[in-house]
Amino acid sequence: MAGSHLPAPLSTRSLKQLLGNVTALYLQNRSRISKSVSVALVLVVIHRLRSAIKEQKAAAARAAEGRRRGGALAPGIDAAGKKKVELNIEFFRSLLRLLKICIPSWKSKESRLLLSHSTFLVLRTLISLYVAELDGRLVSSLVRGKGKDFFKGLVWWMIVAVPATFTNSMLQYHQTTLSLAYRTRLTNHIHNQYLGDMTFYTLSALDDRIKNADQLITVDVTKFSSSLAELYSNLAKPVLDLAIYNWSLARSVGGEGLFGMTLMVQLSAMVMRALTPPFGKYVAEEARLEGEFRFQHSRLIDYSEEIALYNGHEAEKDAVDKGYFTLIKHVNRLLRRRLYYSIMEEFVVKYFWGAMGLMLCSVPVFFELPKVPGSGGAARDGTESFITNRRLLLSSSDAFGRLIFSYKEISQLAGYTSRVSTLLDVISDIQRGHFEKALVSSASVEDNAAVLAGRGDLEEGEDIKFDGVPIVSPNGDVLVKALSFHIAKGDHLLIVGPNGCGKSSLFRILGGLWPVYGGKVRKPPSEDIFYIPQRPYLSKGTLRQQILYPDNLLDMRAKGVTDKDLTDIMISLGLDDLLEQSTAQTSQYDDSETRTKKATSQNPLDVENEWTEVLSTGFQQRVAAARLFYHRPKYAILDECTSSLTSEAEKIMYDEAKRLGITLMTVSHRRSLWTYHSCILQFDGQGGYVFTQLDAETRLQLEDEKEEIDLQLRAVPEWEKRIAELEAGGVTST
Repeated sequence: MAGSHLPAPLSTRSLKQLLGNVTALYLQNRSRISKSVSVALVLVVIHRLRSAIKEQKAAAARAAEGRRRGGALAPGIDAAGKKKVELNIEFFRSLLRLLKICIPSWKSKESRLLLSHSTFLVLRTLISLYVAELDGRLVSSLVRGKGKDFFKGLVWWMIVAVPATFTNSMLQYHQTTLSLAYRTRLTNHIHNQYLGDMTFYTLSALDDRIKNADQLITVDVTKFSSSLAELYSNLAKPVLDLAIYNWSLARSVGGEGLFGMTLMVQLSAMVMRALTPPFGKYVAEEARLEGEFRFQHSRLIDYSEEIALYNGHEAEKDAVDKGYFTLIKHVNRLLRRRLYYSIMEEFVVKYFWGAMGLMLCSVPVFFELPKVPGSGGAARDGTESFITNRRLLLSSSDAFGRLIFSYKEISQLAGYTSRVSTLLDVISDIQRGHFEKALVSSASVEDNAAVLAGRGDLEEGEDIKFDGVPIVSPNGDVLVKALSFHIAKGDHLLIVGPNGCGKSSLFRILGGLWPVYGGKVRKPPSEDIFYIPQRPYLSKGTLRQQILYPDNLLDMRAKGVTDKDLTDIMISLGLDDLLEQSTAQTSQYDDSETRTKKATSQNPLDVENEWTEVLSTGFQQRVAAARLFYHRPKYAILDECTSSLTSEAEKIMYDEAKRLGITLMTVSHRRSLWTYHSCILQFDGQGGYVFTQLDAETRLQLEDEKEEIDLQLRAVPEWEKRIAELEAGGVTST
């Protein structure tokens, strides 16, 4: 019996002796081991950096080879032609490009905010470090029963709370302010690009890569700015905390122990990263679906009357419901992926890393490490050291957890970065004259493709001349292969032809909206050509602004035009009733005295209203004519702009325009307008055209004769029928 119990004590004693020998050997060579671990860590980091650089060089070489062959996809573009959302070199280039817009220089307001924000981040970390040491002293005083030291520590605790709370509040304030500053810079930059050089038109008319520019400018830019401001705090603070807390822990528990724990954390983090869903891709897709859903509702509002007349509410409801269900299906999928990821992240970060941290904090308790000079009793120092180390470790674990969690935030930022940078890329392409659009109909024919790929010459001059210019429809059809005509100032041109023959395309070229696909075009500057469509655009604002558009009050005064001049123009066009109605307009909330004061003192030109809804089409066309007389351009394009006017009003408009020296280019089928033009450009709708001088009197006579002959020809069947009846009657009588 005695012999049966002998091996256990011997085994335990041998194990303890072996562990003691290993510990003693470790303590003797601790300095060398720490240096070796540090050197190994530096070598690993260098190796990782070299591998990353080689990988990026290889990717760039593959992309260059693909571009040389011409058949490979561009880097960062998938098979569907959409930009991939990945944390790669393309993402960092796009982010750097946007950062240069958000932070234009180190002297900018944003740089000062970043510097101030960084200062408070450092201050917060130092305060947290002091609080950890203070926490250890408080617990140590409590364990040792030192009431005086304990209450003294509480006083310091409350004193430290003042700068700590102020620092936390300032960090939140700086983050919000940075987000607003980023959004302001980026929005101003996009507005300058988007609303300059007719880009807002060509982006939707000649290019279909961007479907919802309003969504990108209003929503995605805001989300990008907020995500970028949050990411700086969520990256800079954890990195700073890790550096300072780990340095303090290394002094207490040894750098090699901390390195071992870091190695385990890195391995688990790699596993988590490999299992992390592509949140950036999901966020970009969610933003796209949100934009499409919003666009469906906007389209419903824009075409509400037409949809109501067609009784198409059920069809529109099906389309809107489909868009919403597609969005919700994607959101639910994203929520499920986030749930699985959150469970894994919570377990690893909170519990697995916490267990390893407790093991690390127990090292000074179970193993006798070299003590810090000047330390006190072992029990007291052990308690204080354990509490301080545990507090530092918890803070370090929290910092590392936030750093790991920031990977998901970086993925989301990658989604917003991809969408905003895509908008800027497309705008840049458009301003360089490069368009991409999925064309239909005969646009795929080889000849048409060659025309669309070409570019002609455009120059400014006092006259308008087209020399061999192809006229192309919005879907890519070549309507006229080579249009040539020339008009000088005073040569009033009438343009006629069936629908879809190229009249609108011709005006878009003259207005600088469409590129010149070939030949040569000479035309005056855009400010010397004024366009009036059949249904004119009325902006939001006062009645005066409708006449001045796109000028403002300062421009009007610079031209020496007064309100009386505007009123005279409106009266000449029969808009005096509109002036009286505007003067009489009052609010339903005004009392009788206020209404009387408004009626007697308010300038009718200062009245604001929803003019598109208030005015009929005829009045809107009169307002457009008043706008034309105010601007007095050298050339005016009148696109069926008198279709709702009486003959008297039409005559007044054309007579006044010619008196002001405006050269008219009119699209109309009204015969009454022929007398106001000296040239005619007639399209036949089959690719042909005729440009010649217009003799209105002779042409009217010919048209009258033609109509008379047509009437006679239409009566021929009746005459033949009557002759047949008469012949049949004669035979019967015989």
